[in-house]
Amino acid sequence: MQERKAPPNGTHAEQVSETWKHIPWRKLERHCFRIQKRIFRASQHGNQRAVHKLQKLLLKSQAARTLAVRRVTQDNQGKKTAGIDGKTALLAHQRLTLVQAIHPNQWPKKALPVRRIYIPKPGKQEQRPLGIPTIAERARQMLVKLALEPEWEAKFEPNSYGFRPGRSCHDAIEAIFKSIFRKDKYVLDADIKGCFDHAS
Repeated sequence: MQERKAPPNGTHAEQVSETWKHIPWRKLERHCFRIQKRIFRASQHGNQRAVHKLQKLLLKSQAARTLAVRRVTQDNQGKKTAGIDGKTALLAHQRLTLVQAIHPNQWPKKALPVRRIYIPKPGKQEQRPLGIPTIAERARQMLVKLALEPEWEAKFEPNSYGFRPGRSCHDAIEAIFKSIFRKDKYVLDADIKGCFDHAS
């Protein structure tokens, strides 16, 4: 019986997996950051035409699309949560396919519906509805976030902390402490019941 020899370069799946592993991520991040910095500066100067032009450049960029797919399928904590299509964290060849699929020229006219689940509210017996998009839709959303974030970071109030890059609740606590430790002040805690559940 003759011995079977393994193919010299391994299987196609292994080759694709190696291709994904050896992507120069630092280089891609630097490339995206350079464009984002230009968007930020153009927004600061009120040059809306340049902002839109640079955002389109970033959306079509291979580097930005690859980073968006990586963040959704590898870095994000919800990578194993499926949308209505049942897909979760993808294999390397599926990620590379998704990078091409989220190019703005390939976007569908209408997104797939979200998968609706209910999660408990902290300290209450009520449940809160949560919509989970498909993994492809999440990758598109991440790509758009990369383009929109620098524009609006240039316009946001310096003292806002919700969903801001590089900021956390600890920064908000520090700002509150610095504001009130010299003198007593009133604090208003407001909860708009079901606001986003019923907003049309």
